[in-house]
Amino acid sequence: MLHLLYIFAFTILAFIAVGNLIRNLIMFSLDRERTYPTNSSGNQGSFGYYASRKQFVPHPELLDSAGNLIKEPLLVMRSINVEDARQHLDALYEASPGQKRDNSEEA
Repeated sequence: MLHLLYIFAFTILAFIAVGNLIRNLIMFSLDRERTYPTNSSGNQGSFGYYASRKQFVPHPELLDSAGNLIKEPLLVMRSINVEDARQHLDALYEASPGQKRDNSEEA
């Protein structure tokens, strides 16, 4: 009987935790879209700088050479087999500036 009481109590706690998680996610998403009023005085507080910037400024890596936003994915991965990956890594290693050119040490 005590086991059933523990299971029931932890089930209720799990539902409360998941409910709080969902409520917090909704509140954070609503708070992110909220604009804070700017003060007309010189001291604008901690939110004054962000509230005065209403335009979205993207990170420089998200811009192409002309200054436009990049719409395609930044990382595209394709699958290759182990031998192709090893050949690419060996080619990078051989082309590195610290690589010695005499191959007599490898033998």
